[in-house]
Amino acid sequence: MVASYFGSGSIFIASQAGVEYGYLLIWAVVCAVLLGVMAQDMSARLGIFGDTLMGFIRKRLGKKLALGLALFLSIGCIAWTLGLTAAVGMSVELLTGGVVPWQVTAVVAGVLAIITGILDYKHVEKVVTGMMILLLLLYVVVAGSSSPSFTGILGGFIPRIPDMGAMLLGAGLLGTTALWPNFFLESILVRRKGWNSERHVKSMRSDLFLGYAVGGAITICIIVVAAAVLVPAGITELATFMTPGEALAEVLGDWAKTAFLLGVIAASFNSIIPIMWTVPFMILEAIDHPQKEQGTHTFQAVYAGGTLIGLLSPLFALVTGLSVVEMVVLFPTFNGVFGLPITAALLFWAVNDRKTMGEHVNSWKLNLINIVLVVFSAYVAIKSVRGVLEKLFGG
Repeated sequence: MVASYFGSGSIFIASQAGVEYGYLLIWAVVCAVLLGVMAQDMSARLGIFGDTLMGFIRKRLGKKLALGLALFLSIGCIAWTLGLTAAVGMSVELLTGGVVPWQVTAVVAGVLAIITGILDYKHVEKVVTGMMILLLLLYVVVAGSSSPSFTGILGGFIPRIPDMGAMLLGAGLLGTTALWPNFFLESILVRRKGWNSERHVKSMRSDLFLGYAVGGAITICIIVVAAAVLVPAGITELATFMTPGEALAEVLGDWAKTAFLLGVIAASFNSIIPIMWTVPFMILEAIDHPQKEQGTHTFQAVYAGGTLIGLLSPLFALVTGLSVVEMVVLFPTFNGVFGLPITAALLFWAVNDRKTMGEHVNSWKLNLINIVLVVFSAYVAIKSVRGVLEKLFGG
């Protein structure tokens, strides 16, 4: 699930943050990582000691409201998939020198995601963990080789929001890191890890901290590379899909552009599947038809139907006029503004519900920590919602 949050949105939003604000938004990555850990810790404890998140919502709000909420949140998952399929398509177009249009590959990527997502594969966790570590090593090397300003990096850990653009990018970093679909998935899938009692909480937290530390470090390194290489080169915005790859090419040579595009393909495709798994898990649990496995025909049908809509990114781009880069950056921000605060509030309610959690209900110390997620996500949503809607519907 940590690997699922690190997709094309993370790469481009972090690059955009580095290009526009230098090292200034490093603190936002740290906050997003801590909030992601907090939220998934709540979700995991809910799954270990109580219920799934959507199961709790259904029991407290009823089937109709639960289903309405599941359908609304599913829009965010499909929006993510639109951006992710577009990112895969554009990467292939650039790799082939324009021979294969991005629109064709975007549709193919969606179809392949459907095929892969209905399979029951058990070794994905090891594969994506290896990929994350390789990405970490690559970006640490590149960041170190780009001669960054260490004073500037340290200054980036001090929270500052100079303007609305920084706020929107902060919302994007939050939306692409504290990934709300994982809050639903974590509460469902903890038992697959064998976590079902108090003695497993420590292992669960070690797992979360390690994974998020790797993802957060990669994100910070991308900001550092963009600030240290692209800004001095006079690049002030992500004018093209390839702009972030220019940072790697400056340090490692032209071959790094290919590595960058392959990385975007892998990160984007890997993110589609767990994000879209959330749709059938939510909807079927909302109508009291929970799925213990993703191999059932009902689960596969809902998953495939949602992903089919997500592969229509070429049509969405044609209708809205949004570029691939705009979709990749905007849709995580949309989810940070709408999906995250709603899910965070419901999750906080669930872990404080004694009927659900029993003696494992949140302590006052945990509440002090967890309330930060709810308040911060609500604040970001309130401050960013107008800008997101204007970008989405106003051109």
